[in-house]
Amino acid sequence: MTIDIETLASGPGWRVRDVVCTAGPHDRPFEERHASVCMAAVTHGTFRYRSSQGAALLAPGAVLLGNHGHCFECGHEHGIGDRCVSVHLAPELWEDIVAAVPGAHTAAFSLARLPPLPSLEPLIAALAAGCRDRDAAELEELALAFAGAVAATQRVAGRTRRAASPRVERRISDVVRRIERDAQDISARCSLAALAREASMSPYHFLRVFRRIVGLTPHQYVLRMRMHRTAVRLRRSSDPISTIAFDAGFNDLSTFNRRFRRIMGASPSTFRTQRRAPPPPHNMAPRLLAQ
Repeated sequence: MTIDIETLASGPGWRVRDVVCTAGPHDRPFEERHASVCMAAVTHGTFRYRSSQGAALLAPGAVLLGNHGHCFECGHEHGIGDRCVSVHLAPELWEDIVAAVPGAHTAAFSLARLPPLPSLEPLIAALAAGCRDRDAAELEELALAFAGAVAATQRVAGRTRRAASPRVERRISDVVRRIERDAQDISARCSLAALAREASMSPYHFLRVFRRIVGLTPHQYVLRMRMHRTAVRLRRSSDPISTIAFDAGFNDLSTFNRRFRRIMGASPSTFRTQRRAPPPPHNMAPRLLAQ
C-alpha cells in the first residue's frame, strides 16, 4: 500500500492537498489522527471511513469530515485505490468560518461524511481543476469558500442512517466503481434495471439501498459524475463546449446547458471563465463573503 500526499498550496492556517491511495482489500487499515480540521472531497474510487462520528462508504462527490485531533481509519475492503482533494484548516481558522455561518452552532463535525450535494459540486469541480495550475491565490479562495459551504451544509445534512450490511455495501461499491468507469455511457448498461441486476437486487430495493448508502439515486449519481467531468474539462481545456458535451454523452446541447446550469449554478461558458472561487451559498454571513 502507498499513499502519495502532495501539498498543492498552503498559507497561514490552511493547506490544500492531493491525496492518492493505492490500498486494496488485502491492506489492513491502521489508525491515524487528524492533525487539523479536514474536509476531503473524493474524486476517484471508493473507501470506507471510520471515525468518532461514525462510519460511511465514501464515493466520488462525497466529502470526508475530520475533527482536529480525532483518530480515524480508512479501509478499502471493496476495491483498490482512491483519490481526494483535501482542505486542511487550523482549528482557529475553522472556528472563524463557522462563526460567520448563520445557524452553525458548533465547529465540531457530528457526521463522518457529507454525501454528494449540488451545493458543493461547483466548488469540488473547481478544486479538482485547480490541482493542475496550483495557483495559491485561487486555491486559498476555493479552500475557504469550500469550508464555508461545508459549514453551511452540515447543519442541515441530517444524521447518519443505519449502516448497511458489509455484503450490501460491497455490492453498491462495485456499482459505484462501474459508474465511475462508464458514466458517459447513456445506453441501457447504466439503466436502473441493469445496475440492479449487477447488484443482484430488485430495482426498487437497489434504488432504496443505493440512495441510503451513496446519498443520491443512481440516475442522479450518474448525472453528477458526468457533470463533474465536464466541469473539470471546461476549466482545463479550450475545447469547444459542444465537443465536451457530446463527449460526455449529451447529444442535445440545450439539455446539457440546462442541466449544467442547474447543478453548477452557472452556464458552461461562465463556469469556464470564472477563475475566482465560486460564491458561497447565499445564506452565508457577510463576514465570510468579505474574507
